[in-house]
Amino acid sequence: MKMLHQHNPLGYSVYLSSFDRVHRFLENKDTKDIEIFTSLHISEEFGEDYCRKAEDMCRWLSAKGYRILADISKKTVNSFGESDMVKFAKRLGISSLRIDYGFTDDEIIEISKGIPIVLNASTINEALAKKIVKSGGKASAMHNFYPRPETGLSDKFFAESSKMLQSNGIPVYAFIPGDKEKRGPVFEGLPTLEKHRYWQPFSAYADFVRNFNVDSIFVGDIEISEKELRLIERFAKEDILPIPVTVEEKYAFLYEKVFTSRPDSPEGAIRLSESREYSCFGDRVEPSEKAERLRGSITVDNILYGRYSGELQIIRNNYPADERVNVIGKVDEKYLPLLDCVPNGSQIRLVPANM
Repeated sequence: MKMLHQHNPLGYSVYLSSFDRVHRFLENKDTKDIEIFTSLHISEEFGEDYCRKAEDMCRWLSAKGYRILADISKKTVNSFGESDMVKFAKRLGISSLRIDYGFTDDEIIEISKGIPIVLNASTINEALAKKIVKSGGKASAMHNFYPRPETGLSDKFFAESSKMLQSNGIPVYAFIPGDKEKRGPVFEGLPTLEKHRYWQPFSAYADFVRNFNVDSIFVGDIEISEKELRLIERFAKEDILPIPVTVEEKYAFLYEKVFTSRPDSPEGAIRLSESREYSCFGDRVEPSEKAERLRGSITVDNILYGRYSGELQIIRNNYPADERVNVIGKVDEKYLPLLDCVPNGSQIRLVPANM
């Protein structure tokens, strides 16, 4: 029996300025293993009673069972009347501190011996990463999110910096955008990777899991829809990638079926190994009207293809119409990036696009 790999639960971002609006959502969540990212040095949030309100927020989150990862600077901690980082964290119920500007390497190493720290994965150098690990400190690393369009990280830079950290034993965290309320002042998503800015959150999540081996993923924005959450939570639990699709009515039996991408699937198509074995389509698949096989098309080979009749494919590249191949459905356009998150040998589940 195949052992399923369970991914870390999705983390959320909570900001003092929007805490009242997400309070109800957080109240009703199962908090087991869920981590909350918050920043305690957003200049536009500072005002009267800031420290008291931030402390109340953190204590509420901690009492509910959430683990809090707080982004801090020296200025932040001083404004709370503390000079000791570990005491500050314990006072607010914070589980780990993301160290921002203002700390020397020696100070960072010392803090890591008293409380888990989170480094800036986008700017840390390898020498410091090695020193922290060698010192016995507890550390992970989180990439930034990028509110301004065109400033997010490239795949290449992200992969290289993450690989350096993970090879030194430091887990890597990253952000995906939300799909409901976006955080201001720009309101254009809070992704780590620029290409994810206008993607559905689930597509970005799957990309990080399957193509970048990210250890923990957070929603940068204020809210995420229930549909996206269901897809993410299902994938995290099963390690079977749900792909929202629409198929012709007579092929509705394909919904919720689990298929395996053949280990020798080509670059341009996902060949689903169980389709012929299961005899999904009966003895004969009659030809239908020819149609172009565009990226995301779901196809089945008909009797004109001889022994291949009944083979189901999901098309990754654009191909011309072929009288031997029937187009019977398509992947929801919003989730086309998922086609690049299906390594050969992995499993997928076809789910209704209107779920």
